[in-house]
Parts: sequence; structure tokens; C-alpha cells
Amino acid sequence: MIALLCIPAYFLGTFPTAVIVGKAAGRDVTAEGSGNPGASNVNRILGWRAGLVVLLADAMKGVIAASVGLAVGGRPGGWALGAAAVLGHVLPVTRLGKGGKGVATTAGFLSVLYPWFALGFLFAFVVVTRVFKKASIGSLMGCICFPILVALTRPRWEAIATLALAILVAWRHKANISRLIAGNELSTKPSES
Repeated sequence: MIALLCIPAYFLGTFPTAVIVGKAAGRDVTAEGSGNPGASNVNRILGWRAGLVVLLADAMKGVIAASVGLAVGGRPGGWALGAAAVLGHVLPVTRLGKGGKGVATTAGFLSVLYPWFALGFLFAFVVVTRVFKKASIGSLMGCICFPILVALTRPRWEAIATLALAILVAWRHKANISRLIAGNELSTKPSES
């Protein structure tokens, strides 16, 4: 059952929230800013309200998938379906693998399985992003901290799965990492155009 449900969970993850919100405003978010179809780029191009819509919708993809998995197959089921949704968001076959970075969908999925960790991370993410004006720093902080917290408190398989997920999200941020090193990472502040 879980294996079968991974298929709709994956396609739920492919839902192109940022692209749809951009088109509704007459913009192509994949051709502006960083080109990433995610909340940070939408915020940068269209403002915080549009960015918030994308953030919440992308997070709900992870929440829905993990909640169904948890109900059907316990924590392994929640992990399987949540990870499938993240994979769909990051590598969507519907857009030839040109997906988002997976932060919001991952956060939504992990908030179902680790609500207290997720709440703490959300607070830290908001503070770090507001201080540095770069969402990528907050996202990469989560890639480091979340696996450590899980490793200290949960079974080994969950720690390994969390580390694998963190590596995937960090890999999707490789361009951001290069820009951070070079000192020219894009700000989360909306553009003037």
C-alpha cells in the first residue's frame, strides 16, 4: 500500500505552485531572479504575499503526503510518502526535472514527524533569514542542524534518512553555496521592478 501511495505522493510534489502564482501575475518566475520555482524567488519577484502563498502551498504538499503515510504505515509510511513528495518537488518529471529546492515541502513533511524540532527550526530560520536577508543561509542551517537533532533522539534509520534528505536539499543549493562563497548571493528582499 505504501509503495503504491508513493506514486500519487510524488505527483503531489510536482504541483508547480510558484509557476502558477507567477503566471497569475503575468510573470515567469523560472526566467527571473534566481530562476528557481520556489517561495524565496517568488518573494523576490512578486513580494512577500505571493511568496507566502507559495511557501504554504509547497509546505502543504509535504504535510499531506506525510500525514497520509503516517496514518497508513506509521513513521516509515510517513517518511516514505513525505520523501516521495519532496522528490516530486525537486525532480518533477512534469517539468523535466527542473523543480524547486525542496525546503518548504521538506519542512512541511518533517513538521508532521518532528513537530517540536520543526517549530524550533522555523523560529531559527526566520531569525537567520531576517538578519542575513538570505533564505539560503537559513535553509543550509537546517540541513546541518536537523539531522543532528534526529540522530540524538530517534532511531538510526531515521537519522540516516534525515541526513540523506539534508544532502539532497543542500545539493539543490549548490548554486547558492557558490554565490555565498563569492559574496554575491541574492537577497530575499523584493526587487524594485
